[in-house]
Amino acid sequence: MRWERVQLHPQHVASQQGVELGDASSGPGKRWGHTSNAIKGGRFLYVFGGYGKDNCQTNQVHVFDTAKQTWSQPVIKGTPPTPRDSHSCTAVGDNLFVFGGTDGMNPLKDLYILDTASHKWICPSVRGEGPEAREGHSAALVGKRLFIFGGCGKSSASNDEVYYNDIYILNTETFVWKRATTSGNPPSARDSHTCSSWKNKIIVIGGEDGHDYYLCDVHILDADTLVWKELNTSGQMLPPRAGHSTVAFGKNLFVFGGFTDAQNLYDDLYMLDVDTGVWTSMMTTGDGPSARFSVAGDCLDPLRSGVLVFIGGCNKSLEALDDMYFLHTGLVIRDEGKLEKLSLRKQLKLKCQEQNLANPALDKALVRIEMSSDIHQPVPLTTFAELQGKKTFQAKVTECFPHGYTIETVIDGKPLRGMLFANRPIFAQTAATYNPSSRKRASGEVGGTILNGDCNNKLKTSRILGHDSVDYQQSQTVHAKESPSHEKEATAPSLKNASLLKDPANQKGEATPLNLNDDKTGDAPNSSKEIESTTADGSVALSPKQDETGPNTEDLNNP
Repeated sequence: MRWERVQLHPQHVASQQGVELGDASSGPGKRWGHTSNAIKGGRFLYVFGGYGKDNCQTNQVHVFDTAKQTWSQPVIKGTPPTPRDSHSCTAVGDNLFVFGGTDGMNPLKDLYILDTASHKWICPSVRGEGPEAREGHSAALVGKRLFIFGGCGKSSASNDEVYYNDIYILNTETFVWKRATTSGNPPSARDSHTCSSWKNKIIVIGGEDGHDYYLCDVHILDADTLVWKELNTSGQMLPPRAGHSTVAFGKNLFVFGGFTDAQNLYDDLYMLDVDTGVWTSMMTTGDGPSARFSVAGDCLDPLRSGVLVFIGGCNKSLEALDDMYFLHTGLVIRDEGKLEKLSLRKQLKLKCQEQNLANPALDKALVRIEMSSDIHQPVPLTTFAELQGKKTFQAKVTECFPHGYTIETVIDGKPLRGMLFANRPIFAQTAATYNPSSRKRASGEVGGTILNGDCNNKLKTSRILGHDSVDYQQSQTVHAKESPSHEKEATAPSLKNASLLKDPANQKGEATPLNLNDDKTGDAPNSSKEIESTTADGSVALSPKQDETGPNTEDLNNP
């Protein structure tokens, strides 16, 4: 497993889907006792509250875009919670449920909801028997039920500290609290522990009890039967600690940091398999975080496959920290939450995908297509009749050159560029004006089709289509005809074996078979700039091949 320190890049984002994101931000700054929650499949990380900035509690919200690795500070509407730390914050869909904590003087028991779609704070009207005011508690979600366990409060009679081991359940749809009546072997009263969920289980790890003992036990609550049991653990056992962070990834819980009674802070990483009860001390590489407690963390999967994030915390000198780290676990969740180790090849592929997400220049390269002003942007085929046994899509001809066409299209929202090659030179007027040095080779070729992003791949060609088989010609060639709108329409078995559209002026209704090997396999002409299109605006309907063995060209839909 590998640590990666995240380099923070502030960026101003004016709005997103009508929601004002506010000013650029360098991040939440130094803080501990805060929370971090990933939403939208790990795309956005919301950091709320905590202590450290200006040496006091805060109620600010900061958002980290995990794809672009930039911070923003949203403009939040509504009445916000009071500044606090040591609270709980749980993602319920795209809403964040904040409960309790401390304002620095007294524990709290209020409930607030941050609607991340509208960026608005909501203080719901709740019913039922809710928890007493507390801090250092933990929360976990099972289905639509929010479980609150443990924490530390104050006695109403003596103002002394009170430690809890009770369970309260909030129905997140009706906002009704209920104190759970449990059975079995419950954990002792504690705070500064962690609480995670896996399937219908609530897992409590470690913490500090009312007698200042530091714990490493693991208790599991069945959320359906409300029966507690202590998990018999084995392996490389977790040392006792409190103030640690636990992040769930499938059935495995990753525990980082914390402290003990000797004021010794941890920078180690342990993993617990909930099904087997086996602890593993994880060996890591890279630039990892220093020893700390009250650090916030969450899982960024699936956007960043197998990646966990940890941010902030407090060091041994009781100074708040502002650094941020990714933990690349190299694991992936398969069916039924089974974790599997990724091969090096898959890890490299995921790394490239993450770099592409974080690189805006690549986004522009995919979207920005230079063309003459009379050629329109490609659009998905939505109005054409579906050909029986074939899948069609529309593509725009953007350029003609002596050996084919360049085309553009959009498939499943993804812009694609490609080329259709011919076995003979096309229009004489095109050939006369074509300059082999005027076209820049700026994309990679896959199956006879050129896609953005790869400059070094060689063209893969298919076998020559013969003229002597009428049946074969009928199934393997493109029939071109002039439509009333002067658009060229054709069907072809694949992008690899597609024939050239004939000149409408000389068209005699016959199909021209394509010979991809006419000029041998090689590179397309190189140049330093794009040439201007010399063709009329036209469209080409292509259909993936159904019967020929070999690579499936429908993979082009997933470049």
